[in-house]
Amino acid sequence: MIAYLITIAILVCIAGLVGLALNLQWGLAGLVNFGVVGFVAIGAYVTALLAPHVGWLPAMIAAAALSALLSGGLALLAIRLEENYLAIVTIGFGEVVRLVILNEDWLTRGALGIADIPRPFANLGETFGGDAVFIVFAVALVALVFLILEGMARSPFGRALRAIRDDATVTAALGKNVFALRVRAFAVGGAVMGIAGALHAFYLTYIDPGQFTPIVTAYAFMAVIAGGRGSNVGLLVGAGSIMALLEGTRFLKDFITVIDGVQLSALRLGLIGAGIVLLLILRPQGLVPEPRRRAADALPRETGAS
Repeated sequence: MIAYLITIAILVCIAGLVGLALNLQWGLAGLVNFGVVGFVAIGAYVTALLAPHVGWLPAMIAAAALSALLSGGLALLAIRLEENYLAIVTIGFGEVVRLVILNEDWLTRGALGIADIPRPFANLGETFGGDAVFIVFAVALVALVFLILEGMARSPFGRALRAIRDDATVTAALGKNVFALRVRAFAVGGAVMGIAGALHAFYLTYIDPGQFTPIVTAYAFMAVIAGGRGSNVGLLVGAGSIMALLEGTRFLKDFITVIDGVQLSALRLGLIGAGIVLLLILRPQGLVPEPRRRAADALPRETGAS
């Protein structure tokens, strides 16, 4: 039972990283990215290919860097498009990544996948237990990314992204470089997605194209919507809630014996979808709404008597 709970916690950490990245791109900057799974896959495959040769940390850094580079490049090409067209471009990017990792056997080993991916702190894992060490590593990684993104959200950069999301024209009129800010947000989000892919590869120690399907993107949007768009704290709550629902509904087979596995899988997704709809009706701002900051909060506080 403990091993199962640790597994769920690690899955929540991976989902939390993906959701934090999407929350920066879509929640703060208003940029729709339906190619989330593509950047996660890039991070996972870069890690799987490099980690056995250069070590886990350089491999993770390379995964984040390449994902950020490709994300920024995609933004440079497509960020000026209207929201609907940007969504189509990101969908196309995710599909291109899927086809590449499926068909380029010389690089990705195709449908066979890549095995024997070394985990971080493998020596400590042999002493204290692999999953126990890995959960500490995963939680620490999520905490670090959360603190960095939360600091960005509270900085002038984060306030500018919110302004762009609410009205890009007014923000540009105030002298902000809307294009550059959007590209930066997209690139940083891509880097975090690459880190999430690296954590995914480290945990499973084996990856194949079947692990990177559009449902990964759907889960990320569910987490952002459930937690509260623009709220990093809410995102973590939303990611935990979505993963708890996904794993908890597995036990429905113990109570509903008249349906097979395929029908049960569809029922699980249907229940999660119904839960999201109900949440949007009852609490459209999410479980933990985005904090509303006043203009005075951004100004330096006066000290002493006036």
